[in-house]
Amino acid sequence: MRRTAYTVIGVLILCVMLFPVYWMLNASLQPSGNTLTAGFLPLHPTFAGYKRALDEQGGNLVTSLIIAAGTVVLSLAIATPCAYALSQFRSRWVSIGLLAILISQMIPGIVIANALYTAYERLGLLNSIPGLIVANCSSGIPFAILILRSFMMSLPPSLVEAARVDGAGLFRAFVAIVLPISKNSLITAGLFSFLFSWSDFLFALTLTTKGRVRPVTLGIYQYLGTQVQNWNAVMATAVLSAIPAIVLLVAAQKYIAAGAIGGAVK
Repeated sequence: MRRTAYTVIGVLILCVMLFPVYWMLNASLQPSGNTLTAGFLPLHPTFAGYKRALDEQGGNLVTSLIIAAGTVVLSLAIATPCAYALSQFRSRWVSIGLLAILISQMIPGIVIANALYTAYERLGLLNSIPGLIVANCSSGIPFAILILRSFMMSLPPSLVEAARVDGAGLFRAFVAIVLPISKNSLITAGLFSFLFSWSDFLFALTLTTKGRVRPVTLGIYQYLGTQVQNWNAVMATAVLSAIPAIVLLVAAQKYIAAGAIGGAVK
């Protein structure tokens, strides 16, 4: 009886949490108009909003995908060897380095964005995809280091030492031994780096000024100002922008659980 009550409460909480998602999907299928006049169910669904969203925001979705993929690649390329070094080396500077990484996570994003704006203006990285990739890595790399290091702490040094005895160099031993074993934590860190970049709005708003490069989050924000009478297109854009994140989370959920707690249970 108690389990049934807990289940009912859990289902109710889940319904409340998912209601905004349902309403977004419902509004995207309604005929053009204000969401205040939309029915609770899309009795006469139309995909006109999706057609308009793809026509007007498709390029922004592609831009977001490129930025998010680039952020994942650059974050893992820097964070993985750094995390391995921090997990294997024994030095008092390791603690200081970890403290610096934690502090970097506490710096407000607007502070980093404003600091990057001046540097980007001098370097010519404003309104560019590489500039946004590097900016998003400022949050992706520290998080990836913390996730990867917690797992790599459990790797016995004898594995790499055995590879070295067999003739492998440091780089080859790292690639052939450490990376395959760390697959779960790599997927977890990469997924969260993707989500950080995919949902970024602050860096996109601060570091793009001319509209040549516009991620979908900024596209939706600017869409609201011109399409307030056609909310189905706005909501369709929001639904389309949520699909990549949902697909990745569903596909990688087993790796996320294993990668997040891997370092704690070994």
